[in-house]
Amino acid sequence: MGGAFLAAAVLARLGGRIGLPTIPLFILAGILLGPHTPGVVLVEDPHELEMLSALGLVLLLFYLGLEFHLDDLKKGGRKMALAGGTYLALNVGAGLGFGFALGWGTSEALVLAGVLGISSSAIVTKVLVDLGRIGNPETRPILGIIVVEDVFLALYLAALQPILSGADSLAAAVVDGGKAFGFLLLLAVVARFGTRVVGRLFHTKDDELLVISFLGAAVFVAGVSEWFGVADAIGAFMVGLMLGSTASGERILKLVHPLRDAFGAIFFFAFGLSIDPGDLPSVVWPVLAAVAVTVAMNVFAGIAAARVYGFGPQATANISTTLLARGEFALILATMAAGAGLDERLSPFIAGYVLLLAVLSPLAAGRSHRLARIPPGGRGRERDTDREAAPV
Repeated sequence: MGGAFLAAAVLARLGGRIGLPTIPLFILAGILLGPHTPGVVLVEDPHELEMLSALGLVLLLFYLGLEFHLDDLKKGGRKMALAGGTYLALNVGAGLGFGFALGWGTSEALVLAGVLGISSSAIVTKVLVDLGRIGNPETRPILGIIVVEDVFLALYLAALQPILSGADSLAAAVVDGGKAFGFLLLLAVVARFGTRVVGRLFHTKDDELLVISFLGAAVFVAGVSEWFGVADAIGAFMVGLMLGSTASGERILKLVHPLRDAFGAIFFFAFGLSIDPGDLPSVVWPVLAAVAVTVAMNVFAGIAAARVYGFGPQATANISTTLLARGEFALILATMAAGAGLDERLSPFIAGYVLLLAVLSPLAAGRSHRLARIPPGGRGRERDTDREAAPV
């Protein structure tokens, strides 16, 4: 554990001197010090860090929920649904078409639809924090799209599971999907109407008790969510959404900050441990083609979302580049595909695809001003949107 933290810190410091983002450097540390790379091996079995990695993801999404206020959901519900639905239609549709074009099989195409279609909540959150864009106007639709993706994710996994397992029971798939959606609805109702009660339960002047309370709640609800077929991180996001609107919200935001950073680094490090560089050359061309498709679809989706919200070129570019990353959900699908005995090329393909976008997305987001010159709207509006989307 100590070696993992130190390796991530050293690489991040070195990369920071030349302007590289921390996310791909944390992943690189995992690759270099993992079991698939010659030399020093810190962790023989990536599963040894599985619980700590899950905690990192939970804390990243919990923090995101704290920042995403309920007022944003109330005011922008329709726009959020429209922007999120458009994003999913473009990216999941392109992923499905790409999967069939590869010719690896129908089940494989359904897996690839999810891999290419869903952004990484963890990486998107980290990019927004690192670039100081949490307070930007375009961050609300970005987070809204993530929320819509996560609702789709719960239903998608519930529907995909019986297909991959060979089950022919449509009723079982409907029951699983209904259970997941019902639990999400319950959390949403508590977040909407139970804020006062939740605030009283968590109110304390003692920081130690507050840390233990919110950490316990986030992790517990994450575990219960997983049992209901909802991604654990989404449960943590909903807890953050509830607590962010209470009187203790500002204190919790400050107290969770170091925990988020520390365990978030372990999440990305553990991701690197799972990647075997030796498998990547066999799928290099499909990976490059998939990345090109994803970049194109994200540009189109960014333009569509920006038009819904009335943003200009800079905000459009920020939306397109920030949502580019793919990550934890793709890895879940890779694990499911391997367990179902699908095409053996899927795992290295997903690893290479996710790694390349994990590197490309933070770099592209940090240089989004270059893309801002391309989308419709022209340079005439660029000054207004630059001021509108400036970091706070």
